[in-house]
Amino acid sequence: MLRVDGVTKHFGDRRVLDDVTFEVGRGRLTGFVGGNGAGKTTTMRIMLGVLDADSGSVAIDGQRIGPTDRRRFGYMPEERGLYPKMPVAEQVTYLARLHGVDRRAAQARTTELLDRLELAQHADDPVEKLSLGNQQRVQVAAALAHRPEVLVLDEPFSGLDPMAVDVVLGVLREAAADGVPVLFSSHQLDVVERLCDDVVVIADGAIRAAGPQEELRKKAGPAAWELLVDGDAAWLRDEPGVHVRAFDGGYAAFEADDAVAQRVLQRAVTIGTVGSFGRRVPRLSEVFREVVR
Repeated sequence: MLRVDGVTKHFGDRRVLDDVTFEVGRGRLTGFVGGNGAGKTTTMRIMLGVLDADSGSVAIDGQRIGPTDRRRFGYMPEERGLYPKMPVAEQVTYLARLHGVDRRAAQARTTELLDRLELAQHADDPVEKLSLGNQQRVQVAAALAHRPEVLVLDEPFSGLDPMAVDVVLGVLREAAADGVPVLFSSHQLDVVERLCDDVVVIADGAIRAAGPQEELRKKAGPAAWELLVDGDAAWLRDEPGVHVRAFDGGYAAFEADDAVAQRVLQRAVTIGTVGSFGRRVPRLSEVFREVVR
């Protein structure tokens, strides 16, 4: 497990991180979300040792990490850090070698990753000749080339089309299946919602929410329900204790406590056929807006 504990950072008189604490479990994909300037990249750079924290620590499995432990990380920066004129395969192999991987193993790992990321046909192409999306995939390959124990990725899905997102996700899930803690930042909340086991929300340099995604979504806001009937559900607007949030013919989303919701269901059954009824789980975007406002 990767743990960030009480990390605080100032740039001059401005506090950019305030007692940042969260965990990234082994074998789990954790989304790190926040607006521009929230503190995501600064936190990641401290985790990697690129920046020093004013206070706090970063630990793996309870052991505080030092400079030599940073080699255990695979890191993908938001700004592309590739050599534009170097061929793809040569570059990924070279970066693996920098982490101490022997040449034969590095070449084998490069071949494996380029095949998995659907880049094999570009192995001999200079990076600058690739599309931005393919350059992004090369960055992912570079982060994974030395089989890191921890993955920290800054906006890995930026610029990728839906098919490419699925390809990269498959590779990250394979790493997680091997027990690697995977943390990635993203502005794309729909992607985070679809991909992540856990979510960490940061705003103004402070953690506002952290934990399993489903738990965070279920806890967000008042109890809400969804009802689908074969007729018109307009009668819901007149039910005591019901606040209708969305309505479209036979579909309605509404807020109500458990007792009122059961009363609504009973009335719906007496009126006509109920297609579906159940709790409405908020979208991650709704959770985000609630905790950062």
